[in-house]
Amino acid sequence: MKDDEFRPKLGKIGSLGSKAGKRFAGGLRAAINRAGGKSRRGSHFAGSRVGRGGAAATLLKSRDRYAAFRLRRVVVKARVVKLAGKGSDGARAHLRYLQRDGVTRQGEPGELYGPDSDRVDGKNFIDRTEGDRHQFRFIVAAEDGIEYEDLKPLTRRLMAQMQEDLGTKLDWVAVDHFNTGHPHTHIIIRGKDDRGENLVIARDYISSGLRERAAELVSLDLGPRTDREIEQRLCQEMEQERFTSIDRQLLRMRGDDGLVSLSDRGVFRQTLHQGRLRKLERMGLAAEIGSGRWRLDDELEATLRRLGERGDIIKTMHRELTSKGLVRSAADCVVYDAGQNAEPLVGRVIARGLADEINDRHYIIVDSIDGKSHYIDIGKGEATEPTPDGSIVRVTPRNTEPRQVDRTIAGIAAANGGRYNVDIHLRQDPSATERFAETHVRRLEAIRRAAGGLERQPDGTWIIAPDHLDRVVEYERDRAKAEPVLVDKLSSLPLEKQVSFDGATWIDQELVSDAPETLRKSGFGRDVHEAQARRRQWLIAQGLAREEQGRIVCRANMISILRQRELNRVAGQLSSELGLSYFEAKAGDRLEGKMVRSVELASGKYAVIEKSREFTLVPWRPVLDRHVGKEVSGMMSGEGISWTIGRQRSGPSVS
Repeated sequence: MKDDEFRPKLGKIGSLGSKAGKRFAGGLRAAINRAGGKSRRGSHFAGSRVGRGGAAATLLKSRDRYAAFRLRRVVVKARVVKLAGKGSDGARAHLRYLQRDGVTRQGEPGELYGPDSDRVDGKNFIDRTEGDRHQFRFIVAAEDGIEYEDLKPLTRRLMAQMQEDLGTKLDWVAVDHFNTGHPHTHIIIRGKDDRGENLVIARDYISSGLRERAAELVSLDLGPRTDREIEQRLCQEMEQERFTSIDRQLLRMRGDDGLVSLSDRGVFRQTLHQGRLRKLERMGLAAEIGSGRWRLDDELEATLRRLGERGDIIKTMHRELTSKGLVRSAADCVVYDAGQNAEPLVGRVIARGLADEINDRHYIIVDSIDGKSHYIDIGKGEATEPTPDGSIVRVTPRNTEPRQVDRTIAGIAAANGGRYNVDIHLRQDPSATERFAETHVRRLEAIRRAAGGLERQPDGTWIIAPDHLDRVVEYERDRAKAEPVLVDKLSSLPLEKQVSFDGATWIDQELVSDAPETLRKSGFGRDVHEAQARRRQWLIAQGLAREEQGRIVCRANMISILRQRELNRVAGQLSSELGLSYFEAKAGDRLEGKMVRSVELASGKYAVIEKSREFTLVPWRPVLDRHVGKEVSGMMSGEGISWTIGRQRSGPSVS
């Protein structure tokens, strides 16, 4: 036999062979068990350690829990963002947001930094991420982060440790924020390893490993928590109405019968648990079954987390209201529920802020005419246009039911073999206009862009499925997750300035309305009531209203007079600024030119259209936002303007 040849000796099928073979098989099963594989009936492989860092996460979990208890606490929020197929626009917008004004200790814009430089070019980082499948976004906030003068050294040490744990060099940038009560760092990591392969990080490492590493570093810098610090914080947790570390311990202490037993515990720990259980009992979340035996509510964690979030919201509201010199009782601070049965509300914006940085969830606080102050989740930041403090808004829950336009499309398609286009619509409904039918096409295009699932044939005919209305509901529900409410800006002019403003204001609209808003005689409702009384006197002095038999009667054309006054004043200012003459667009006029920008008036937003040596002002439509700087044409009518974008007559039309 040659040296490089061998002949395997095969045993019987299913036989483990020798004792050595049995030992090997046993070792293999043990290795599978350690890796999270199937070891016994009912267990399963969860994949939590698949990817880089799984071994480090396992090691961190198995260390001395008493020593870990002394570590300084660090909160780490993580998100894996898919980039494939979406381009770099979202990543670029996220970097712009992180570098916004007011995030440093001095209130200046944030600056990106990296492993070796305090200033990093964000554009270069985005260019490197082009084509990446995903990226990782982390927020790292040490509970004692206020003790650090500069967070950069801590972040660099953390990232160096992370590279060691993952076994690869990482391409990352970071920004430090000091605009909240807890200084924190945003870290963005490319989804590629040092070999250019997709970077996969074990779920255990993302969920807990990185937090443990950060806690180690902070504890090295500031020293471990002392017995006194630990006891003080645990005692504070006993009475808190939020999910605490004590609650987590109690949940782990539950036996097979679902009960918590307080026996065989140290004196301090038993006192701590007993005090917390009594608090939970008063909250209806725990019940004593026998001496030292307790049953916890099945929804304990979810309920306490909701209460904690609400407590944080109320604190935020009190802080913002106090900073504006407003005093509201706890009963007048309300968290707005955007459910389908929620009533719209009108009020002034007190503040707009960020509720969840990692998911870009924003809120506004509105002092409403119902006398209460409302905290409102408005969803994604880009979903709602800027709402300056003091502006008057109407907030309406997003309706997830199909609109009439959807029902019309479904009905026409059902009568025409599942097909819809403008010609079919006009044949089905001779009273409809082409412009009206085109609004239905734009609705279909909007749904296709956002959700897909709609087929459009080359001739412009849409194939409408029998379950089209069900698909519309799903589309609207997805939109409601990103934008739970609609925020309609009624006026950018603060209430106090509206009293003597020479132009059409929101107060004027309310004075002449057939169905004015109901005002409560407290809070902002009282402020509006007083402002209306003062505005009436100003209108009388201007000859736009008169007192008649104990009541104030406004001129029939008062709103148009005031609106024209402001238009003429703003047009004069723009004429001097642009060096162009102003012409007033009237019904029947055809407009052509370049839309250069928008201007905000008390009566609403207007587009500035330039043509040759002149310009005009026309009412703004939100759909025009993405067409600033483009050539437009349109026809003025009593219903508004039907726009065509671009010089070609076949360009996209918006109305």
